[in-house]
Amino acid sequence: MNGKQVLFFTCATAVVILAVMHESESAAVRSSDNPVPDKKESLKNKIFMQGSEASNFFKKRGKRSPKSQDEINAENRQRLSADERRREYYEEQRNEFENYVEEEQDEQEERSREQIEQWRQWHYDGLSPSYLYQRQNI
Repeated sequence: MNGKQVLFFTCATAVVILAVMHESESAAVRSSDNPVPDKKESLKNKIFMQGSEASNFFKKRGKRSPKSQDEINAENRQRLSADERRREYYEEQRNEFENYVEEEQDEQEERSREQIEQWRQWHYDGLSPSYLYQRQNI
């Protein structure tokens, strides 16, 4: 029970302090009517807008209302441009890969041709004519 009483008195003290502070702030404000309302009105006009403007600002189109033809056309243009960029990117990647594969195959053919030529020169016994003369012309 003692804890509840302490909590009650603490809350009551806080309420009294807040009430006194609220009264002291309101007593500190000047009572001249002209300058303050003008400032408040100008600030109010800067921060808030008319209700009709706000409803038009937030409600351009409802979620279930049909899209306008301009919105549909804009979305289609965005979709088509994204598809075109994607297509160009993949085409470029495919071309680079094809060039890489072609270069690798050419290098491999060159290495194998050199190895075959070295093997034939090493094993040539001099009795039969050179393999260059045995090639069939295609």
